[in-house]
Amino acid sequence: MDTNEHEDGQLLHRELVYSVVGCAIEVLNTLGHGLHEKPYENALVVEFNLRGIPCEQQRRFAILYKSVQVGEFIPDLIAGHAVVVDTKVIDHITDLERGKMLNYLQITKLRVGLIINFSKPKLEWERLVL
Repeated sequence: MDTNEHEDGQLLHRELVYSVVGCAIEVLNTLGHGLHEKPYENALVVEFNLRGIPCEQQRRFAILYKSVQVGEFIPDLIAGHAVVVDTKVIDHITDLERGKMLNYLQITKLRVGLIINFSKPKLEWERLVL
């Protein structure tokens, strides 16, 4: 079985991911591309609220090493209690961002992450599953 799917063949959190991407497209179309990351993150929170998508912004997670907290991770957004959303304004999504997202998923104990890049007129996004 593909790790991206449930037993019934459906993508994990498919509808939520499509809704989040739809929100990101609306934000990009409204604000334009190339701003700093924070306005996009904040605009996504507004759009999630308008569409009734539960959202947590800047929730703190402990980073543990052998049961001792050695730091913390603060993801941009968690949509629908299930998807880590990382907003970016970069040339393009690379293995660096993918690797970070996989770490974020391990720390948050969530399975699905979205990297959303607002740097160009056409939204770039990637869905990762742990």
